[in-house]
Amino acid sequence: MESEQLFNRKGYYRNSYNSIASASSDEELLDGAGVVMDFHTSEDDNLLDGDATSPGSNYVMSNGGGVMSSTTHLLDFLEEPIPGVGTYDDFHTIDWVREKCKDRERHRKINAKKKESAWEFTKSLYDAWSGWLVVTLTGLASGALAGLIDIAADWLNDIKEGVCLNAMWFNHEQCCWGSNETTFAERDKCPQWKSWAGLILGQEEGPGSYIMNYFMYIYWALSFAFLAVLLVKVFAPYACGSGIPEIKTILSGFIIRGYLGKWTLLIKTVTLVLAVASGLSLGKEGPLVHVACCCGNIFSYLFPKYSKNEAKKREVLSAASAAGVSVAFGAPIGGVLFSLEEVSYYFPLKTLWRSFFAALVAAFVLRSINPFGNSRLVLFYVEYHTPWYLFELIPFILLGVFGGLWGAFFIKANIAWCRRRKSTRFGKYPILEVIFVAAITAVVAFPNPYTRQNTSELIKELFTDCGPLESSQLCQYRSQMNGSKAFVDASPNKPAGPGVYAAIWQLCLALIFKIIMTIFTFGLKVPAGLFIPSMAIGAIAGRIVGIAVEQLAYYHHDWLVFREWCEVGTDCITPGLYAMVGAAACLGGVTRMTVSLVVIVFELTGGLEYIVPLMAAVMTSKWVGDAFGREGIYESHIRLNGYPFLDAKEEFTHTTLAREVMRPRRSDPPLAVLTQDDLTVEELQGIINETSYNGFPVIVSKESQRLVGFALRRDITIAIENARRKQEGILLTSRVYFTQHAPTLPADSPRPLKLRSILDMSPFTVTDHTPMEIVVDIFRKLGLRQCLVTHNGIVLGIITKKNILAHLEELKEHTEPLASPWYYHKKRYPSSYGPDGQPRPRQHNVQLVTAFPGRQADEEESEEEVVNLLDGRGSTL
Repeated sequence: MESEQLFNRKGYYRNSYNSIASASSDEELLDGAGVVMDFHTSEDDNLLDGDATSPGSNYVMSNGGGVMSSTTHLLDFLEEPIPGVGTYDDFHTIDWVREKCKDRERHRKINAKKKESAWEFTKSLYDAWSGWLVVTLTGLASGALAGLIDIAADWLNDIKEGVCLNAMWFNHEQCCWGSNETTFAERDKCPQWKSWAGLILGQEEGPGSYIMNYFMYIYWALSFAFLAVLLVKVFAPYACGSGIPEIKTILSGFIIRGYLGKWTLLIKTVTLVLAVASGLSLGKEGPLVHVACCCGNIFSYLFPKYSKNEAKKREVLSAASAAGVSVAFGAPIGGVLFSLEEVSYYFPLKTLWRSFFAALVAAFVLRSINPFGNSRLVLFYVEYHTPWYLFELIPFILLGVFGGLWGAFFIKANIAWCRRRKSTRFGKYPILEVIFVAAITAVVAFPNPYTRQNTSELIKELFTDCGPLESSQLCQYRSQMNGSKAFVDASPNKPAGPGVYAAIWQLCLALIFKIIMTIFTFGLKVPAGLFIPSMAIGAIAGRIVGIAVEQLAYYHHDWLVFREWCEVGTDCITPGLYAMVGAAACLGGVTRMTVSLVVIVFELTGGLEYIVPLMAAVMTSKWVGDAFGREGIYESHIRLNGYPFLDAKEEFTHTTLAREVMRPRRSDPPLAVLTQDDLTVEELQGIINETSYNGFPVIVSKESQRLVGFALRRDITIAIENARRKQEGILLTSRVYFTQHAPTLPADSPRPLKLRSILDMSPFTVTDHTPMEIVVDIFRKLGLRQCLVTHNGIVLGIITKKNILAHLEELKEHTEPLASPWYYHKKRYPSSYGPDGQPRPRQHNVQLVTAFPGRQADEEESEEEVVNLLDGRGSTL
């Protein structure tokens, strides 16, 4: 997909995280980067970011000298809220603090008016219940779409092998439901279902039939894959991938217009069905979270409470992500915990309740649709009747080790391949890449029955416990009463027959195939989830281990570890349980989920007594995976795409100070500032046109340099344009002021322009000696866009989220020594002497240090670092 092309916006590239450090304008407030597609459509541009408005304040117009005039009034163009003020550009971060303040002000106004009339009281009730209404609609839509996707994917998947003559819209299982010719051993064969060889050649068996079925399987797989990537490329580039990394970034406050739009929802729903049916090593569970969030975003525009407030909208998206996991796995509680643990950035208590309700509604709708025909929410629902024993914790923990190793290997291999895709010509041709991977997958998968079938069907077979109604090869054990004669006997804890050994070899080949193809599939430009492939890999490994332990217990039941609890002829080992534990371990190793994953798998099986094995395996996989890197696959892709995401799980243990990270630095241009009452409109527009910064500190004057507030570039531009459009007398020489009262002006001066209402009078500030660990915590917990650095009230610089991310990346490459003893005392001032033994230079009685002294020569260490302020006229203050 052309999304891999480098896109330079405001001085740096958006295609990789490393571009943040190479930006030409480090202090600009454009927080991070996203992926921009050349074939972006405009219909869903505004679906994520509504036109929130900010209430203005009254302005007064006066003539020069401070004398009031009856004919000349101070311009007050902000009596009415200005459309656009308070909104955000694409690929920017929202101001959480401002959005919460807006919501509190809106709530106060509603409470103040609700006693005035019955209509106002009704409006207040509507506002109070709008949150429950929007999550209800989201749950209904998510459940309906999930059921539709499940039914369509099963049907298209069976189309690759044949067609139902009675009703083409029936899949293989539905086609044979009413047949009287089926047998127990071949329950999936009936006259109503015709393979492509039987339909074209007129024969079901033979080499020619096998070749014809092989050819048609490849043909349909390539057709589905081609159609999926073509629809994504042409209509909705954002419909590709899992969507969870972008959802996490959006929930943290980042703006990606169109990512949750109507076109993305429509194309993602259609192409997800095609991608799953193509047989690629991917799942639909992750993309279902994206689909649910699209529903939540679209429905939020029906309610002004959410459409005009980006922070409130993200509460709906958190509930929608819970609904998505609820319908993906049939696990409502697990969905709520997934939203809390994995994707949500801000999760208040009321969002927890609404997430629970949305997951409940979505699960109810999916259960009503019953897409799998088994009265269950998922295809691979199983129940075990044999308890687990203490000895089995050893193989369970070993499966956890395997899951952690697989997760670490997959993350490194997949990220390396995705990075290579971005930097080579191969990534410029996404359609060819998808067709190539789909062709290899289809050619290799067809001969092996465990790779040919749908991955969900494979997991169901691996999870299922052997019983008298099972005809799988995995359940073909020898009878104890017939010596070495092999025949189908589904009772476990008996000698494995040839069918079991053949199945083990096929599963080993399937395991290798799944591992390799999943690495190259995740990241293709089609909807691709990772949950099901990871669970399939773990389930295959777990089933193999389970059969091995089962046979070990049968042939060596007199061993000490088996003697006490595993008698001959009893069912003491459940291979399906091992498959379930292995699936959880591998998924945990890839995503690094813990609590939510255990609950999801528990809800899948319905077995409360198996929580301890699941917890042991999942925790082990996380520990092993964290030994090779703490980031899961979603965090790794966030960093790869350069999204501005501050992970709350990441610890900051370094000893740097705020002044070492702030901009400007020694080699940077001076910090652009605005004075509060002596700029003209022309000078202000000159600053905006000559710089790419998204915000400007406002100071008292060039003599004082004390901080007054902070003004956003977008708000200034919109305010000036609106004033010129609605009011007369605004000239280039008009004075701009941010104070409450107009400055003293000559009598013949043009009308001044008051911009106080767009000024943030309480910007977050830290001193230059504030430890960066505190600054990082402030950014994480308050969701800040920027923070000003001051010394005795004088503004020295600015720290943005982009600076934080670049600094964290820099620290990962250069390990800092442990903190010196002085660091933990009083104000944490650095040492008075540099590495050369000379006193450190001082500026405004502030001792100056560099972030990494070892990088620069000793003479650079002793140079004086000057912090310059650039006033509105371009001169250094």
